[in-house]
Amino acid sequence: MKVGIIGLPQTGKTSLYNALTRSNVNLSQFDPKQIHVGVVAVPDPRFDYAVEKCLPKKATPATIEFTEGGPRIEAGGPAGRTTKFGTDFFAHVRLMDALVLVVRAFEDERVPPPENGINPLREAQQVQEELIFADLMVIEGRLERLEKARQQKRQNPAEAVEYDVLQRLKAHLETMQPVRTFPLTPEEERALRSYAFVSGKPLLLVANISENQVGQAAPEPLARFAAQQNLPLIPLCARTEMEVAQMAPQEEQEFLQALGIAEPARNRLIRAAYEALGLISFFTVGEDEVRAWTIPQGTTAVGAAEKIHSDLARGFIRAEVIAFDDFQAAGGCWEEAKAAGKMRLEGKEYVVKDGDIVHIRFKV
Repeated sequence: MKVGIIGLPQTGKTSLYNALTRSNVNLSQFDPKQIHVGVVAVPDPRFDYAVEKCLPKKATPATIEFTEGGPRIEAGGPAGRTTKFGTDFFAHVRLMDALVLVVRAFEDERVPPPENGINPLREAQQVQEELIFADLMVIEGRLERLEKARQQKRQNPAEAVEYDVLQRLKAHLETMQPVRTFPLTPEEERALRSYAFVSGKPLLLVANISENQVGQAAPEPLARFAAQQNLPLIPLCARTEMEVAQMAPQEEQEFLQALGIAEPARNRLIRAAYEALGLISFFTVGEDEVRAWTIPQGTTAVGAAEKIHSDLARGFIRAEVIAFDDFQAAGGCWEEAKAAGKMRLEGKEYVVKDGDIVHIRFKV
């Protein structure tokens, strides 16, 4: 799963990327052809607990991929006061599974403010509107072709469904509401699956605040916008998070304690991105390996078995399942939880829950 970091110029996108991936990409150099890609572990206290108790030879956490760079929103005009959303930017965004939109909420004399001053709400609305306009252009072009086929009586039933839903979706977008807020039936979702609408992707908002604002809430106008759009909103100081990410673990912990912060904000953002993608984790535990497996919400036991290995799904008999809370109550010991009657035998159709400890019985 790919999460793309986007935003207007000089909002702190590269600093945030460095913070999330513990990278050291140069902030002052930009190559429009270079895309930075980093795979990061999803912070999960349950995984850490299982590793601590099982002491496995190998520990494999869940991961998520962040990208930054490549085609961006460009500054142009006098003193870089205007912005340009190129077609290559939208082509790049369409390849992402989710987006993190960084908006500027910080004062910094080293970074000139926009012409109309710092306004994170305006930035968020501007980028969302451009995503909506890009989707409208795609829809209008497709509707023209479908209308021509309809007039020539060459429209098949599937295209008739597509034509109807695109007309309603076009009207929705014209009210400046994104695709992700448009209700779709399963049949309509299938009809639109190939479009990769950019305003339909899960979106997270990051308010990049000043260092002296760390620990404070995001600006109220932006918070209201996020609530209205049902968007996760995470305030953080990207530069501080980047500096913290370069520290040794003990030094990082002491620094955060001095600031009165329980954990870095980047951890909250990584987990929020994971959740926005509709993903959960189940675990396999043992002396050889403790592993967090990533699956979509609603995955069945046989689907989880397939995630581990195709042979487990092909020869699936039963899934042995222990809820994480029961595993923890048994001191992190599978056998003790089993002896306490906390292990359940589940069939193929069991829907795996977030945090389940799973062992697959199979025979090939």
